[in-house]
Amino acid sequence: MQIKIERIYTKPIDTDGYRILVDRLWPRGISKANAQLDLWLKEVGPSTELRKWFNHDTEKYPEFKQRYIAELQQNDSYPQLEQTVAKQLKTTNVILLFGAKDTEHNQAVVLKECLEGQIG
Repeated sequence: MQIKIERIYTKPIDTDGYRILVDRLWPRGISKANAQLDLWLKEVGPSTELRKWFNHDTEKYPEFKQRYIAELQQNDSYPQLEQTVAKQLKTTNVILLFGAKDTEHNQAVVLKECLEGQIG
């Protein structure tokens, strides 16, 4: 089993796994029924301040990643994510969902790296 990341707007959606939305804000234009989520853990998303500072500027990504990891280390919800992912990986893939257009520079990429470092 593996951890995957997917943009929530991708069609067709990947339903081969436990689907977790890791955005703090609900993605525009996506109904809760169409999202087919198993869990929305908005608390693990970057803080509003960090998200606004980053503003999806790829030049800021290395610093965003460092700041976000520091936030995760202080985040009471991150252990819940680790436990959920570890439990689900025993029987299925885990898909971390995000709304950003940039598929390489976003919090789901950072989360996947962190989780694989802890679990894998």
